[in-house]
Amino acid sequence: QAQLVESGGGLVRPGGSLRLSCVVSGITFSGYDMNWYRHSPGKERELVAGISSPSGRTKVADSVAGRFSISRDNTERTVYLEMNSLKPEDTAVYSCNTQLGTINYWGQGTQVTVAS
Repeated sequence: QAQLVESGGGLVRPGGSLRLSCVVSGITFSGYDMNWYRHSPGKERELVAGISSPSGRTKVADSVAGRFSISRDNTERTVYLEMNSLKPEDTAVYSCNTQLGTINYWGQGTQVTVAS
C-alpha cells in the first residue's frame, strides 16, 4: 500500500518562497507519475503540477506557471514542489498524489498560508 507524507508547509509572506516535500513508500516510486494538488475552502481541488516517469517531464497549472516547479529525487523517494513569488490566493492545503491503476493515493496534506 502506498504511503505519501508531505512536509514543508507553513506561514509565508506574499512574495516569499516555500519548498514542499512528499516522501513516498510502498510503491516503486521511480515507476509512477507524481502530482501536487491544492484545495482551499470554497474552491475545487486543483491540479498544480505533475511529473512523469520515466521521462521526468513536468507540467504546471496556468495559475502557477512561472512561479512553481516540480521535481523528483528517485533515490530519496521524494517529490518536491518549489513555490516562489507566493500570493495570498495560493493559500491552500497542498497534497501529493499518485494514481495506481484505478486507485488514487493521497497524503494528508500540508497547509500553506500566504499572508502579511
